[in-house]
Amino acid sequence: MLRNNMPAGAAETARKRLLAAAEDLDDNQVAGLVLDLAAEAGVTALWEQVCLPLLGGLRGDSPAEIAVEHALSEGVRVGLDVFRREPSRPLPARGVLLAGAEHETHCLGLHALAAALRERGRGCLHLGPALPWSALAGAVARVRPRVVVVWSQTPVTGRAYRLVRLRRDLPGVRVLAAGPGWIEPFPPPLRLVTLPDAISACLQGGGPS
Repeated sequence: MLRNNMPAGAAETARKRLLAAAEDLDDNQVAGLVLDLAAEAGVTALWEQVCLPLLGGLRGDSPAEIAVEHALSEGVRVGLDVFRREPSRPLPARGVLLAGAEHETHCLGLHALAAALRERGRGCLHLGPALPWSALAGAVARVRPRVVVVWSQTPVTGRAYRLVRLRRDLPGVRVLAAGPGWIEPFPPPLRLVTLPDAISACLQGGGPS
């Protein structure tokens, strides 16, 4: 059974273990812990109760803290990417495409979404960070997904008018905004605020992959 929450004490312990590994600059240990926690508690609980609070608490105020933040981020990314991945599995028809907005280099949230979809037996095409808008449009035309999720971390990359144009140019495709960078007041459910929101939007109307 998939769970959405873990006990507060367990979440606190998990955060301490991940932070200790990151402070040792051991991204491999971080990745291993992420894998174990995803299997035990589920991706949603891991992301919202463990990863987000930790990542939000590291401000990068010193060179040492910047290094810790990088070790944590890289370990989380690797752990999420390995979780239930089947490299030889074909992409589902009319599936989900995930991409970071043009010039957006931070999209850990998409790695969490991809892992959560795999957890539910659904595949997706994740094209990673900083995908130019023209390349995204070309990819959508080629693979013809049912849903496209574009991640923006900061207002610098959250160009709402580009998202509106993409929706207009891709009739029949649900183009959704995810991440904190979108400053335009997109009406729900076009703006995905939480991981459960994103999971629900991606699974809506889709069959098993």
